[in-house]
Amino acid sequence: MPPLNEHMLLKVCAWKDKIGGIMQYGIPEFRLPKSVLDRYKKKMLEMGIQIRPNTTIGTVLKIDDLLRDGYASVFVGTGVWKARNLGIHGECLGNVHFGIDYLANVKAYNLGEKVAIIGMGNAAMDVARTVLRNGARKVTLYARGKTVTASSHEMSYAQLDGAEFVFGKEIQRITEKGPVFKNTILDENDRVIGCEEEEEQVEADSVIICISQGPRGKLIRTTAGLEGTEKGLLVVDENGMTTKEGVFAAGDVVHGSKTVVHAVEGAKRAAESMIRYMENLSS
Repeated sequence: MPPLNEHMLLKVCAWKDKIGGIMQYGIPEFRLPKSVLDRYKKKMLEMGIQIRPNTTIGTVLKIDDLLRDGYASVFVGTGVWKARNLGIHGECLGNVHFGIDYLANVKAYNLGEKVAIIGMGNAAMDVARTVLRNGARKVTLYARGKTVTASSHEMSYAQLDGAEFVFGKEIQRITEKGPVFKNTILDENDRVIGCEEEEEQVEADSVIICISQGPRGKLIRTTAGLEGTEKGLLVVDENGMTTKEGVFAAGDVVHGSKTVVHAVEGAKRAAESMIRYMENLSS
């Protein structure tokens, strides 16, 4: 391992043309103004950090290439960008989209006036509020049971913006007219235990599937010694180091989709561990 120097600490690879990841491409402008990220970028450049845009690690370049070229440690904060699908008939139709893809490039979509959203997590609330701000007149979110993963205040904001919520609907398939549901049967604890026989065709110009995301598998597939969980999340120790020597990770790629606050907290801990690791290398 070459001696520690300033160069090894100050390179950031961004897989798109702008930094920020989910904050840039997944959180709507009305929740997080992009000017905040622009200020962070300016500060990073002033500190001497180099930013390499449009660079995906795990394709042409790999983690081992970074270590080969003299970087004493590598931090992975790639998040969870792979949309989870429903595995039902109709997901490939032209009127069906995934929430994470929609938020990344809103202007590319023409959703029409009536939009059905499958899922009621925090990301689904962001999708609903964004859709309403971009021309839709009726936006409805559907959930299988009575409980949802979104926080109460995020649901309140979406409702104030005009979103509607429908519970107890199990999606069966999607047609060019919209989603097809069955009413779910709940037990005394409000757990879904089955569905009624009758189907209901809901008319919608577009359907957006928003039922969580998972990590892409490029890094694990292309890095010897880098291990993941059954869900593809990176395995780390108490110091944030992965199973690959010198490679650290934090955020959604480690614990799954959570808030930016959780990701920042984990990244700070990992950064402190990286500093100690590199100091030990140079001593």
